[in-house]
Amino acid sequence: MAKKTVLSCVQCGNRNYTIPLSKENVIRVERKKYCAHCNAHTLHKQTL
Repeated sequence: MAKKTVLSCVQCGNRNYTIPLSKENVIRVERKKYCAHCNAHTLHKQTL
């Protein structure tokens, strides 16, 4: 079973998405996703 991680919006800090994380991934994930709170596509970073 793959481990899951949470992505949070950089602008508002809202935790919007969970994604599966592969075992060989050692860097923090950054994706541009839609944030319903900001009503825009913003950068989302992996939280710990």
